[in-house]
Amino acid sequence: MSRKSRKALIGITTYGRQATLPFSVSSEYIDAVRAAGGIPILLPPGEMEPATLLDCLDGLIISGGGDINPVCYNGFAHPSIYAVDSERDAFELQLAKFALDRHLPILGICRGLQILMVTCGGTLIPHIPDVYGTSPLHRLEPEPGRRLPTEHLVKIDVESCLANCLQNSHLSVVSWHHQAVDKVPSGWRVVGHALDDGVIEAVEHEDHPWAIGVQWHPELSTLDPSNQRLFQALVQAARMEGNRE
Repeated sequence: MSRKSRKALIGITTYGRQATLPFSVSSEYIDAVRAAGGIPILLPPGEMEPATLLDCLDGLIISGGGDINPVCYNGFAHPSIYAVDSERDAFELQLAKFALDRHLPILGICRGLQILMVTCGGTLIPHIPDVYGTSPLHRLEPEPGRRLPTEHLVKIDVESCLANCLQNSHLSVVSWHHQAVDKVPSGWRVVGHALDDGVIEAVEHEDHPWAIGVQWHPELSTLDPSNQRLFQALVQAARMEGNRE
């Protein structure tokens, strides 16, 4: 089967090494890509030639997970930072750079949005409550060490590619993060904010054909048509990328 006639192959980065456990990622990512008509391909960290992986892919999702090492963006340590994985950081930062350089359709989700920002020279807020207050808007922590998702409202720029993908400018999202974008790098623009506190919730590249980052987890809300449309738009862009081969 030629590349032009098959379904779009969408790479999804996985979580890092966990002792003897296998590499993995939440099944919701896989289900969302399949429901959108794509074929998910899992990309575990540690590959020494990440650019080679992109030769076989039509699109890329950089998934959520633990915090990026602050060293990667000249940040500073904070007691709330957790699950730092240097191997995953290095892999995803390289993968994002190559995907952006090649104009491969790319979607960053939660940590993935932050990877896109750091790759291009942006910085992060280490802990949202230190800047925006202690409201549990973006993640619930019922007890120390226990983290749960929560829902809140996001407003999207009506003139953005993202709003066109979602077919919506106001939506309820599921989020699970305590960090956020601080400095937005050149070439990117903010296209979404949390309605209540103004935290940056979405960005898109100004020149790349299809590069979007969202701070929430659309894979956890795929029964909501707006969130599932984001995966459909990625797969559609990836099909177009495959047809250019």
